[in-house]
Amino acid sequence: MRRRRSIDTTADSNEVNLTPMLDVVFIMLIFFIVTTSFIKESGVEINRPEAAAASPRPDAQVLIAVTPEGAVWVDGKPVDVHRIGQQVAGMLSDDGSVVIQADRESTTGLLIEVMDRLKQAGVEQIAVAASRGAP
Repeated sequence: MRRRRSIDTTADSNEVNLTPMLDVVFIMLIFFIVTTSFIKESGVEINRPEAAAASPRPDAQVLIAVTPEGAVWVDGKPVDVHRIGQQVAGMLSDDGSVVIQADRESTTGLLIEVMDRLKQAGVEQIAVAASRGAP
């Protein structure tokens, strides 16, 4: 009988305690969630023109992309040009701003039409994106 007891006590002492490892993994998960930065993308690849006076605008609430083929994208979804004003106005808060990323090969007429539709819908803060070039 004594022998059985000694075998049982050695089996209990050989178990691995996983609690400290789970604590470390949980803390690492929280760290990575907190330090992650979320970058807003327009949804399509845009080749923006360069400008020497371009300045970053990180407070943009809605990104609009105008492709060379004449398609308009709002936050990663294609949108009809005639309905872009109402849709973007519904997405903005009172002090929200819109940044239009027009491709270098896109037509100026489409860019102006998008800006006009946004102004007619009551959007006040509109900016056109450009890549920062050499001064």
